Amino acid sequence: MTEHPLPPGFAPGRGPLSGLLVADFSRVLAGPYATMLLADMGAEVVKVESPGGDDTRSWAPPVREGVSTYYLGVNRNKRSIALDLKDPADAAAAQELARRADIVIENFKTGGLGRFGLDYASVSATNPRVVYASITGFGSGPAGAPLPGYDLIVQAISGLMSLTGDPEGEPFRAGISVFDVMAGLHATIGVLSALNVRHETGRGQHVEVNLLSSALSGLVNHASAVVAGDVVPFRMGNSHPSLFPYEPLPCADGDLIITAGNNGQFRRLVEVLGVPELADDPRFARNEDRTANRDELRPLLVERLSTRSKRDWFDDIIAAGVPCGPINTVDQGVAFAESIGLDPVVTVGEGEAAVPSVRHPITFSETPADYRLPPPALDEHGAELRRWLATEEDA
Repeated sequence: MTEHPLPPGFAPGRGPLSGLLVADFSRVLAGPYATMLLADMGAEVVKVESPGGDDTRSWAPPVREGVSTYYLGVNRNKRSIALDLKDPADAAAAQELARRADIVIENFKTGGLGRFGLDYASVSATNPRVVYASITGFGSGPAGAPLPGYDLIVQAISGLMSLTGDPEGEPFRAGISVFDVMAGLHATIGVLSALNVRHETGRGQHVEVNLLSSALSGLVNHASAVVAGDVVPFRMGNSHPSLFPYEPLPCADGDLIITAGNNGQFRRLVEVLGVPELADDPRFARNEDRTANRDELRPLLVERLSTRSKRDWFDDIIAAGVPCGPINTVDQGVAFAESIGLDPVVTVGEGEAAVPSVRHPITFSETPADYRLPPPALDEHGAELRRWLATEEDA
């Protein structure tokens, strides 16, 4: 744990990472998402912003009380200090923060922090216990470092867009910045792993994550098809290359996602649909058969599903132990989570400053996530932090 406690009056978190200090030099999404997860788990996160603030503060609409909901979504449980790293005094304060930190996370261009004495070599020289995580678009090598690390670019370059959309249409991006989020998760995993090593050795290390590597890892079966099977996947709309049924199927009033991932689920599905003989039809008996003969099987399933509403079929198919679900809007997705007791929304802060936020995704039986601070205003804690960073530690 840190040997550099925060200033008096900055109450520590109560989660499993309580006592750790994070210097957050990241902005936009991948880094801030990672540091928010760490903060939810009790780490003390100091968000270092330029005088203009994190770019996402102005990414609007939508807004809440004049503040971008994009920014609000990934910056709770942090304290903000605005530092102009070109100013010697501010750069010195940033260096002192990094010296005291257990964890540094940054997503500057490769080498961008070196001119301010904030690269890994400089920070680890005065803080050998630091776990220093760098998030880039394409790695720190000479060919990848100059490339701009935007999620949309990585969706295109990685091949994800070639898999997304109608088979007869143009490629589409995913509806979220999926590889920014994935890189943030990988950064969090890397940081926690390095902390475990530090517990044994007393030394930190440099953790590097890049969006393209996260993308190729996240493409899982599709990337494996290329590297292990020499097969190039292609767009199939909502269909799955290796499973059927595993897609939206039309009912009387709209589509229902139905996934029969094994032979037992398929048998139960056709029993509910009233066509149990399909499970013994040699064209459909095994998953390989169903996948190969999907054009013959699909209309047989649709014929039965079209006789009832998607809600009626959902209840009966779920009761039979076959995975299925409606295609919701995001608000309906939140409402569904509430309906099954997941309590997806938490309120962070009190009074007029309170902000509804999406619950941390991990449940701990002994050390639950902590929601103690709403997303900070720019430089909200700057004065206190500057005084602390200018004070001798043994004072």
